[in-house]
Amino acid sequence: MEYHHLDLERDGQVAVVTLNRPEILNAINEEMHLEVMAACRELAADDGVRAVVWTGKGRGFCSGIDLKAQRSDKIGTTRQQRLDPYNWVGRQAITLYRTLNKPTIAAVNGVAAGAGMSLALACDLRVGCENTRFKTVFVERNLSPDSGMSYFLPRIVGASRAFDLVFTSRYVDAKEAHSIGLLDRVTTPERLLEDAKELAREIAFWPPLAVQMSKRVLQHSLESTLEEQLEYETHGIQFTRRAPHDVAEAAASFREKRPPHFTGE
Repeated sequence: MEYHHLDLERDGQVAVVTLNRPEILNAINEEMHLEVMAACRELAADDGVRAVVWTGKGRGFCSGIDLKAQRSDKIGTTRQQRLDPYNWVGRQAITLYRTLNKPTIAAVNGVAAGAGMSLALACDLRVGCENTRFKTVFVERNLSPDSGMSYFLPRIVGASRAFDLVFTSRYVDAKEAHSIGLLDRVTTPERLLEDAKELAREIAFWPPLAVQMSKRVLQHSLESTLEEQLEYETHGIQFTRRAPHDVAEAAASFREKRPPHFTGE
């Protein structure tokens, strides 16, 4: 697929997806939404890619939904009618984005606001720099959180901090974001993308089925009882055994005291 509102590049086993509407801080319109979903499907089917970095072009990661853009199926409707069915990002894109079968890392350059903050929270890990800022923004638009924010934010920072960030709609800088768990790592603006890719390469080194299943198991735990999770872990171990080469290589490299070479087979 040819992309117009994002760039998709591969660097070895790491893919980098860059949201590309820098003139409006990469706000999400209908076309970008469709391209994000297409990129997720393309990367999910690419066994050569083992980790994915998401970032934004220019001064910001993503400023949220482009409320000035018209959806093709909503031309002629009122603004309220256009706002009501925002499942086109919150339900469709976030679901695909979150369940991508590869580890995902957000390299949060500049602001991540509204649905753009939700995109960053939906990633497995987030790397930021001194320019990084988060803002929930919804109450300022007379809206309640959408695009998955009400799911991700309390699970990442805790319930009371989530209430604080949503109710006040204040900016959260990189230092605070790191202290409360919104950012996992902080680096310099110059090193942001490269450090995010280095983290992706570090993850991509390990056996891909084990990494994929680890992502599923951890996500499953958010909605499971202990008994359900113990059973799911057993299924996870069985899944990783579908790669006999990597099973043997893990044992052989340990026995021979050498670095392993995992292929996913």
